[in-house]
Amino acid sequence: MVVQLRYNFRVYPTAGQQTELSKAFGCARVVFNDGLRLRQQAREAGLAYVPDGELSRRVITEAKLTPQRAWLGEVSAVVLQQALADLNTAYRNFFNSLSGRRKGRMVAPPRFRSRKDNRQAIRFTRNARFKVLDNGRLRLPKIGDVEVRWSRTLPPEASSVTVIKDAAGRYFASFVVTTAEDETLPPVESKVGIDLGLTHFAVLSDGTKVAAPKFLRRAARKLKRRQQALSRKQKGSANREKAVVKVARAHARVADTRRDWQHKLSTAIIRDNQAVYVEDLCVAGLGRTRLAKSVHDAGWAAFTGMLEYKAARYGRTFARVDRFFPSTRMCSQCGRTTEKMTLNVRSWDCPCGATHDRDVNAAINVLAAGQADNSNDRGARVRPGLVPAPRGEAVTHPDAARSTRSVEGTSVLQDGEDVNAWAC
Repeated sequence: MVVQLRYNFRVYPTAGQQTELSKAFGCARVVFNDGLRLRQQAREAGLAYVPDGELSRRVITEAKLTPQRAWLGEVSAVVLQQALADLNTAYRNFFNSLSGRRKGRMVAPPRFRSRKDNRQAIRFTRNARFKVLDNGRLRLPKIGDVEVRWSRTLPPEASSVTVIKDAAGRYFASFVVTTAEDETLPPVESKVGIDLGLTHFAVLSDGTKVAAPKFLRRAARKLKRRQQALSRKQKGSANREKAVVKVARAHARVADTRRDWQHKLSTAIIRDNQAVYVEDLCVAGLGRTRLAKSVHDAGWAAFTGMLEYKAARYGRTFARVDRFFPSTRMCSQCGRTTEKMTLNVRSWDCPCGATHDRDVNAAINVLAAGQADNSNDRGARVRPGLVPAPRGEAVTHPDAARSTRSVEGTSVLQDGEDVNAWAC
């Protein structure tokens, strides 16, 4: 299986290289904003959508010949072209979201980039001829040989590299690698269902409970002190800029620690199980409740994303169970579904005589539901969908307009409209 992987490494540019990177960040941002402004003006004037080729000619090729944009020639042309590629991708995602071809939440139209953004990035492709030298340095066009802290060996040749500056002032090189090597792990017999929660981060169907680390809660005191120190600094001062960096570094440490812990846990689960099933939680909705801070601290979405791509990489099975499946309220032994329970109920008794741990029972049900939904390995629908009723059953009777009676599976419309009947 061909899998695209991303490898991030810390880089340490010199003072002069940081200046050149700042120029590249600024030029890419200006080209992106110029292209966005040009398309917005064309739309307001009622003109046709500006094609990609014409947009590149006007905001890059012709702009370099003007005194206002002559400094665009000081950076690599690939960086400018990739900025327009990002703009085109943003428009494509927006249009696909409007038409319904893109699933999920609605995507907003592109917006202007700001030089005050916490994250700045530029991308080099193979056309830029970046190179990893024998001495371990990364050669970037018009920037120089940048020192890289290699934590592992870069597998094959990278197709692109993105240089990122985060809010904490750190620089990273992110390589995109396409690998077609057979990394399938030896098959195992065990399968597992996972119930994600707040009291325990993950509860497995075999009874294993993984405690929630709560990285943000543990660092709350340090974050509070640094945020208070930031609020006392005068706006626009040098000391305030230093305090901003300290706050960003504290948050970056929390995020890095959480990411490292989730990588280790997800790798262990994928290595020890042939199939992994999780519940498709609505994290965005839970993030608007009173548990928002704990939900975001848990990082469920990032963890399930790691499980998904690692399963595809190592030849394992991964699937999500419908979020409306009553995994908590259903008895894993008899299948009876009870009434809703409050969060403080951690165990409950079923009329069949079984006593369940709330989370373990949910994990067992997630495993059973995942195996049922994925019993057909060719991707066909396991359960039949709605089927229109025969013509003889979907007719309009003379007294249908006066009837308000309805039966299960049939919706009766008044005011002389046709009756829509569906046979389940």
